[in-house]
Amino acid sequence: MSISRHPIALRLEQRVGGATRLLATVMLLPLVDGIFAALVLSGALTQTTTVGSLVIPTGVLQIGLLVFGGSATVAVVLVDMQGSRREKAQSVLLVGVPLILGSVAVAALAPTVASLLDTGVFERFAAFVVLAIAAKTASTRIGDYLPSPGVIVALGLLASVRPSSFALVVDVDPTVVAGAAGAATVAVAFALGVALLEPHLRRLLDIDRFRFGSAVALGTLALSLFGIVPDGAALPVFALAGLLAIEPGQTDAVPAAATTDGGEEEPAEDGPAPYGYPGEDGADERAPWL
Repeated sequence: MSISRHPIALRLEQRVGGATRLLATVMLLPLVDGIFAALVLSGALTQTTTVGSLVIPTGVLQIGLLVFGGSATVAVVLVDMQGSRREKAQSVLLVGVPLILGSVAVAALAPTVASLLDTGVFERFAAFVVLAIAAKTASTRIGDYLPSPGVIVALGLLASVRPSSFALVVDVDPTVVAGAAGAATVAVAFALGVALLEPHLRRLLDIDRFRFGSAVALGTLALSLFGIVPDGAALPVFALAGLLAIEPGQTDAVPAAATTDGGEEEPAEDGPAPYGYPGEDGADERAPWL
C-alpha cells in the first residue's frame, strides 16, 4: 500500500496537531467553509434515483461519502491515527457527534439563506466549488493556482445575493434536515468501517490511487450539479475508484510507530520521502498526476 502523505494534509496536521483533531478538521471543514451549505442550497442533498420501486437517496450518499468522507478521511484513519481499532472507532464517534449536529443546524438555516439568494446562480457556484475540491484533491500543482473553496462560495454569495427578496424564514424543511443528518451519519459509518477494517485496508489499499479516483468521483458530482451527467453518477465512480485501488497480496507498508520504554513515540529514522511527493532535497519525483 502506498503511504503517500498529501501536502495539504501535512499542512493541516502541522496546524491542528494530533490525528483526532486532524480527522475533525477534515470531516467538519465542509460545515465551516460553506461547502456543505452550498450543496444544500443547490439541491444536491435531495437528489434521488429510482430503481424499479426503490428510491435511492443518492444525494445523501454522495455528500456523506465524498464531501464529509472520501480519501482524506481514509488517509487520516489509516496513516495518521495510532492505537487499536477500538481507540480509532472512539475517535471517529467523537468527531461524528458534532458533525451530525452541525449538519442539521446548517440544513435548518438553509431556507433563510435561500430567501436572500438567486438559487439558480448560486447552484453554478456550488458546482464550481466541488470542481475546485476535486482538482485540489487530484493535483496539488493545480490546486496552487485555484482559489480556495471558501473564496468561491463567497463570490457565489456576492453574485447571487438579492437583498430585496430577503425574508426571515423559520420554516425548517424536515426532508432537508433528515437528509443532512443522513449524510453526516453515512460519513461517520464510512469512517468507522475504515477504522474497523484497518488491518486489511493497510495491506490492500493504495491511497494515492484511491485519492485520485475519489477526485474523479467529486468531479462527476460537480457535473451532475451542472446537469451534464445523471444524478447519482458519482456513486458508481466512487465504488470503481475503491475497487481499482485494491492491490491484493501486498505486504503492510505502513510501519508501526516505534516506542520507547516509557511509551512515547520515537522520531522516525531518516529515509526516502513517501511515494508521490518530493523530499526536502527535491530528489523524489511526484506521481504523474500530481
